[in-house]
Amino acid sequence: MKKDKVVLAYSGGLDTSVAIKWLAKKGYQVIAYMADVGQEADFSAYEKRALKTGALKVIIDDLKKEFVDDFVFKSLKAGAIYEGGYLLATALSRPLIAKGLVKAAHKERAGFVAHGCTGKGNDQVRFEITIGALDPKLKVLAPAREWNLKTRQDEIRYAKKNKIPIDATKKRPHSIDVNLWGISIESGKLEDPYYAPDEDIYQITKGVNKAAAKPAYVTIEFKNGIPVKLNGKAAAGAALISKLAKIAGDAGVGRSDMMENRLVGIKSREIYEAPAGWALYTAHKALEGLVLDRELSHFKDAVALKYAELVYYGLWYTPLKEALDKFVDETQKYVNGTVKLKLHKGNCVAVGRKSPDSLYKKELATYEKGDKFDQSLAKGFIELWGLPYKGK
Repeated sequence: MKKDKVVLAYSGGLDTSVAIKWLAKKGYQVIAYMADVGQEADFSAYEKRALKTGALKVIIDDLKKEFVDDFVFKSLKAGAIYEGGYLLATALSRPLIAKGLVKAAHKERAGFVAHGCTGKGNDQVRFEITIGALDPKLKVLAPAREWNLKTRQDEIRYAKKNKIPIDATKKRPHSIDVNLWGISIESGKLEDPYYAPDEDIYQITKGVNKAAAKPAYVTIEFKNGIPVKLNGKAAAGAALISKLAKIAGDAGVGRSDMMENRLVGIKSREIYEAPAGWALYTAHKALEGLVLDRELSHFKDAVALKYAELVYYGLWYTPLKEALDKFVDETQKYVNGTVKLKLHKGNCVAVGRKSPDSLYKKELATYEKGDKFDQSLAKGFIELWGLPYKGK
């Protein structure tokens, strides 16, 4: 009897390593699919781990350019930040990985795809909604929702019993997801909302006490809302993000510690690092303040909130998301220019901006010589503006 093929979204971590063995024991031929979204993993080591654990084959797919160009920069242009602290690094990668998973399943003629997400998390939704949108005929397996392994400690014991090589230990039980845009850290002691995280959980940002003593200044040039130069030098998306992440991370910029409202209805304590992301968002917002008119700017802020929700909820391939992309692209036509940032001891501040499409007129704003604003017009404006609110 021919075994069914299943393509598993494989990270090399605890959950998906256990999933390979669990699926193989269920009689599936497991093809491990690894998406390179800039996590700088030792793919060769993980490939060996997957094969040793029971995978029939390992596919390594370099998606860094597509991730930055078609996902990260779209979110940046939209200004999408979930609940004020999450730049959506993991959430943005999931629809892309799911897309690659579907392509791999087609190529391998597999009728099943699988992921290692738990029933409590958001990623299960992101994967399955995307898979359903791209190919509703594919059947989705979710081992972590079915197996009788209730805790990460149970998974660690299962891995040891089945001789599965893993990185997680009882002393360092954190769940960490890494990509080019940022890092997500959860579980372990972080599940106590009052627990102050140890410095050693952070991967790419320095604490304020260890950050560079002197401020770092960087300039970022944008064209149609997309960063194209760092400190005057042209840089492709992935390279620009990597270079900026090092500068901002050394300055202690990019940390978030938040109680997050998950899609499934529970609250979760999450730690995030996104040094390049926060620097780019700060610069992008500063440039928009120079080139967008008031009504468009205020309305776009509302769109940004909705856009962030759609990304977080796994609704990337939906009509509303596509429509919002068209709106956002229209707003970015004049987001051209350069922003100067000051990065120091965890703070990131725009200290200068310039644009050929600037709406700022010094002769109207100045209180010095050269003022061309007719202040006599203000009296009539105030009379009309306040007319509905005058007391009887």
